Amino acid sequence: MSDRYIDFANSSFGHRLVGALGLPSPVRLERWQAGRLRPIEGALLIGGGPLAERISTLASRLTDGIYSYGTEPSMATAWIPGHGPKLKAVVFDASDLQHTDQLKQLREFFQPLMKNLEHSAHLLILGRAPETLRDPFAASAQRALEGFSRSLAKELRSGATLQLIYVGDGAEDQLEGPLRFFLSPKSAFVSGQVIRLSACATQVSDWTRPLAGRKALVTGAARGIGASIAETLARDGAEVILLDVPPAKSDLEALAARLGGRAITLDICADDAATQLIEQLPDGLDILVHNAGITRDKTLANMTPEFWDAVLAVNLNAPQVLTKALLDSGTLRDNARVILLASISGIAGNRGQTNYAASKAGLIGLAQAWAPTLLDRGISINAVAPGFIETQMTAHIPFGLREAGRRMSSLGQGGLPQDVAEAVAWLAQPGSGAFTGQALRVCGQSVLGA
Repeated sequence: MSDRYIDFANSSFGHRLVGALGLPSPVRLERWQAGRLRPIEGALLIGGGPLAERISTLASRLTDGIYSYGTEPSMATAWIPGHGPKLKAVVFDASDLQHTDQLKQLREFFQPLMKNLEHSAHLLILGRAPETLRDPFAASAQRALEGFSRSLAKELRSGATLQLIYVGDGAEDQLEGPLRFFLSPKSAFVSGQVIRLSACATQVSDWTRPLAGRKALVTGAARGIGASIAETLARDGAEVILLDVPPAKSDLEALAARLGGRAITLDICADDAATQLIEQLPDGLDILVHNAGITRDKTLANMTPEFWDAVLAVNLNAPQVLTKALLDSGTLRDNARVILLASISGIAGNRGQTNYAASKAGLIGLAQAWAPTLLDRGISINAVAPGFIETQMTAHIPFGLREAGRRMSSLGQGGLPQDVAEAVAWLAQPGSGAFTGQALRVCGQSVLGA
């Protein structure tokens, strides 16, 4: 559904009127386009601590324009505020900040950049997880990065985003994947997020097709976000298997044929659903995306048992049962990637959605609880929590609520199914095993929740 306010705000007359009235002025976000080869099309600025040199050595695979500020990475050209090029991407390594007085480096580095960013610029701060540090002053300084990064992300304009990545010991070699995602238009609707990376043995061998040779199953794939996920996984080289309910068979088979994949019609809540699914996957599975979900909204005072049970059965119980069966049977192979579609409703709650929010919070809890037990097999499990996404479902929300949902984020607009799909595709990569047991919000830094 078209966002008419963005269309108006970006017209010549609308831009002047919105500015004069002091109204929100969201811009059209830059998103990944087919045929694009480089993650960054513009200048990349690198600064800060010891990881800056490591990043500079791989930066030539990201862009041709590499600059430094405040440090002297050997592969970079010095950037001079007001005289250097506008910046499309920025990485600042704050991992060596250990005391309060060192935090001023954040202001000294970022303040001169704020008026020198291109449209839809992407910024990253690197740190060390506070809980891993023995020195309480160092842990305090690193925890301070969260407050700084979330606040600065809310000050950015023109579609710019910012994330904080805590880099664990041994995870330094896994930085290229996150840089390719978070510094590119693939993360257009992700901002203000805190990511933790750990060591991971697997790597991407071909960045043009990072999922080549991997077999992926997507539930709820006939339309909407599920269809976009299937398309994006196939674009990145995966062999896709699409699953949905029998009434969606026609749409499902058409999409599977277009993507060169295979369709499975199945009621995932059936008593024998796990047995049927395992029989349909004799060659095993590398990527499992639980996207299928339903809503049955009512305030708790008016919630029927049927509405409650249906939502919990589809959204939470089915992913639990099917994933366990696929793990126990060995169908889900070692080094597999499991992605659960949660929601910011499961983080912040939402009036009239006690059933839905409970199911989505349960998925986040499932990822957190299962992640440590799957490490021995090299399997990662994560949740993706979308905010307001422009779909057929949100198109039927009353106008006032729909507009509020769109504007209540730092980016001032709703996301697209592609935004969720890009996050899922990144988490499905071999190297993304460095990211597990976490919830990645795709919400434009919504004001709801943490």
